[in-house]
Amino acid sequence: MNRRASQAPAAPLLCIDAVGKDYTATVLDGITLALNAGEVLALTGENGAGKSTLSKIVCGLESATRGGMRLAGETYAPASRREAERLGVRMVMQELGLVPTLTVAENLLMGRLPHRAGWLRRDALHTAARAQLAKIGLDSIDPATPVSQLGIGQQQMVEIARNLQDDTRILVLDEPTAMLTPRETSYLFDQIARLTARGVAIVYVSHRLEELRRIADRVAVLRDGRLVDARPMAGMSEDDLVQRMVGRSVSDLEHRPRRAAGPMVMSAQGIGRGTAVQDVSLELRAGEVFGIAGLVGSGRTELVRLLFGADRADRGSVTLHPDPDTAEGAAPRVLQRGFASPMQAIAAGVGLVTEDRKSQGLLLGQSIRINATLSDLSTISRAGWLQRAKENRLVQGFVQTLGIRCRSPEQPVGTLSGGNQQKVVFARWLHREGRVLLLDEPTRGVDVGARAELYGELDRMAASGRALLMVSSDLRELMAMADRIGVMSAGRLVAVFERGQWSEQSLLAAAFSEPGGREAPGHSSSSSPATV
Repeated sequence: MNRRASQAPAAPLLCIDAVGKDYTATVLDGITLALNAGEVLALTGENGAGKSTLSKIVCGLESATRGGMRLAGETYAPASRREAERLGVRMVMQELGLVPTLTVAENLLMGRLPHRAGWLRRDALHTAARAQLAKIGLDSIDPATPVSQLGIGQQQMVEIARNLQDDTRILVLDEPTAMLTPRETSYLFDQIARLTARGVAIVYVSHRLEELRRIADRVAVLRDGRLVDARPMAGMSEDDLVQRMVGRSVSDLEHRPRRAAGPMVMSAQGIGRGTAVQDVSLELRAGEVFGIAGLVGSGRTELVRLLFGADRADRGSVTLHPDPDTAEGAAPRVLQRGFASPMQAIAAGVGLVTEDRKSQGLLLGQSIRINATLSDLSTISRAGWLQRAKENRLVQGFVQTLGIRCRSPEQPVGTLSGGNQQKVVFARWLHREGRVLLLDEPTRGVDVGARAELYGELDRMAASGRALLMVSSDLRELMAMADRIGVMSAGRLVAVFERGQWSEQSLLAAAFSEPGGREAPGHSSSSSPATV
C-alpha cells in the first residue's frame, strides 16, 4: 500500500492540549498534538517513552493528570473505554482483551449479540462474525472456535477485527503487527486504507519503522514522556526516526558474517504432535542462532513448545549431545517423545523465552528481583536460606547490563513497559546458565533501542557457546540475527537456508509453499535434519 499525501482538514478531529500524566513519577509531560480526519499518524518512541499511556488517555483507559482534549471541537474527557467507544474512539491494545472461554464470534460481537426474545440467534451471530472476519482476511477461521484454541497471532487478528466498526472515528492500533506475518499485515494495511478513505483517523503505534514509512502521513516521536518531534513522514528515513527516538544511531546487522558453528548441542528427529507439528528434524549447534520463520498457524510456536516439553510429542525424539570439553567420551542422551515437562528441560540446560510474556513468562505482581532469579534459586541460597545480599548484587548487575528502566529491583514487573518486561525475562535466563535457549518472538513490542540491546545480549550468549533457536514474525530480524533460517509451513520444516543463501522473497516463497512440493535451490528439505 502506498502512503497517501496528507491532506489535513480545516480543523483537526482530535486536539491534545498540554496533556500530562503522573504516577509516582511523571510519565507524560506537556503533550500537544493534533490528529486530522482521514490520516495515519505514526506514534513512536522507545519503550517507556509514554506511547501506550497517551493512547490509553485518548481511549478512556486512563485519565490525564493535567491538560485536556477536544474531539470535533467539543470537550473530550472519556471516563471509560466504553464512553470513548460510544463516541467512536477505539483501541486495539498490544495486550489482548479477548475472553478466551468465549468463541471468536462471541468476542467479535460482545455487547451487541443478536437475539430474539432473550435467546441468542447463533446463525445471525456467525453470519455477522464471518463478515467481520472477512474484513481482515480471516475467512478460514470458524466463528464457533473458542478463542483459547487460536494461536497468539490469530488472536491478534481477531482483536483487530473486533474494533473495525462502522461508527469508528478514531482507531488507535498499539503494535498491531507484532505477531503478524506479511500476509496478515497486508490485510490490515488494506483495511487501514479503506478506513482512512472514509475519514477515519488512525493512530499507529509501532516500533517497526519500515511499516511507519509505508503507511503513515505524519509521525510523532516521544522520548521520556515528552513530544520530541511531529512532522510529515515524507522524506523521513529510518535513520532519522531512530536518531529522534533514541538519540543515537543503531547499527544494521543484516550484512554481518556468519558465526562459526560449534559442536551439536541438541537435535530433534521426526518430532511431531498431531498435525500441528509434523515430523520435524533439526540440529542446534553451539555458538549459532537458528531462526524459524513461517506464517501464523505454521507450527512455529508449537514446535518450540515440543522442544521445551511444554507440550508432549506423540512421536519422534530429542537428543542431548554432551559437551566435548567437559564430558569427553559421554554418549548422547536420547529422549523418546522429547522432554516430559518444562522442569526436565530446564534441568537439562534448556530455557524458553515465551511469545506471551504476560501470561506465560512473568509473575506480574512480583518484583523484578523475584522474576529474574526464579529460574535458579540454588545459586542464591545456602542450606535452604535465601542470601538476599548476593541476590541483590546479581539483580543490580542484570539491571545495568540489560538497561532495565526501573525505580528499583523491587518494582513490580507489571508496572514496567513491555520492552523492560522482556529484558527481565532475558535476565532470568542469564541467571540460569544453560546450553540451549529457545526464543519465541523475543522482541515483540520492543522498541528499536531496546531491541539493539537484546540483540547484543543474544550475540554474547552465542559467543559464550549457547545454541539459540529464535522464532520471529519479522523476517528482517531473522535475516539480521540468524546464521540459518528454517521455514515452517503447515506443521513441517519445509526449507532451511544458510546465511548468504536467503532473500526476503525466497523466505516468503518457502512460507507459502505446500509441504511436499518442489524445493527451491539452495536449501534442504524437512525429510533430513537441518544441518550446517
